[in-house]
Amino acid sequence: MGEQSEQIAVPVNAELKSALGRVGVLFGGQSSEREISLQTGNAVAHALQKAGVEIVAIDLGSNAIDQIRQANLDRAFIALHGPGGEDGRMQALLEFMTIPYTGSGVQASALAMDKLLSKQLWCGIGLPTPPFTVLQKNTDWSATLAELGGEVMVKPAHEGSSIGMARVDSADAMAAAFNHAAGYDATVLAESLIRGAEYTVAIIDGEALPPIKLETDNRFYDYEAKYISEDTRYLCPCGLLESQELELRHLALQAFNSLGCKGWGRVDVMADESGNFYLLEVNTVPGMTSHSLVPMAAKALGMSFEQLVVKILSATLNNSSAVGEG
Repeated sequence: MGEQSEQIAVPVNAELKSALGRVGVLFGGQSSEREISLQTGNAVAHALQKAGVEIVAIDLGSNAIDQIRQANLDRAFIALHGPGGEDGRMQALLEFMTIPYTGSGVQASALAMDKLLSKQLWCGIGLPTPPFTVLQKNTDWSATLAELGGEVMVKPAHEGSSIGMARVDSADAMAAAFNHAAGYDATVLAESLIRGAEYTVAIIDGEALPPIKLETDNRFYDYEAKYISEDTRYLCPCGLLESQELELRHLALQAFNSLGCKGWGRVDVMADESGNFYLLEVNTVPGMTSHSLVPMAAKALGMSFEQLVVKILSATLNNSSAVGEG
């Protein structure tokens, strides 16, 4: 995985290897984020193998229950993105099968995957998030656009990787963006555009890692900027004053914890031109590809990609709620 794997892997010790047992890396699936999940799953499986962990790589299809049952797993590393893998359904299946798994539980996964519910919760507890509204076929596009400041992000409520998203500044473009997003999701949001810097904060085992500032020449940090472009810039250190960085890390932890998330994840944040932070979303199964952000943040702390995935996986050993938290 390029620079993620430059360091020589240090195999896990025999005791940890025995404790981890047979690990299923669950990836692929059937969501619109399948291609990214394939990259994540292959990277994670390769890293765990290099670390000496016994793994079974499982590209999940329509017979997921049989695939998991036949693999005879001791625990699972979830590398599935999008609906069906990141929204609580796979977590519920694994709990039913009493298989410990990485990351957040059923309820937190479902809540974090739903951008509307996440934002409603944050508004209720006083955490900052951009003004928003739910779009419908009969929405007054001009009035809604004006109410939200004249330029908005239109996004499906349950997709990741910027799939189905658009930045628009006219009523006609907003209507077209809604129709496009509605092809992915029954719930579509319009969110006021925050004009300023974009940051992301990785969370590992209750700690907010150094924030990364994202810079792109695209209209926004879209799918192409995330996974294809070689021109996207990732700044870590992120350039904030120490007090601002501490504020950002604290806000990210608040957002993560407010949804009941645990284990690992990533919080995406915008800053306006005055430096005020606004929460965008929490990702409970972030990408682990050559362009991915969690490995970059871990690397800033001197952690190799192999050490990162073993740390994420090892959290399933000492977390009594890995199965049965609901």
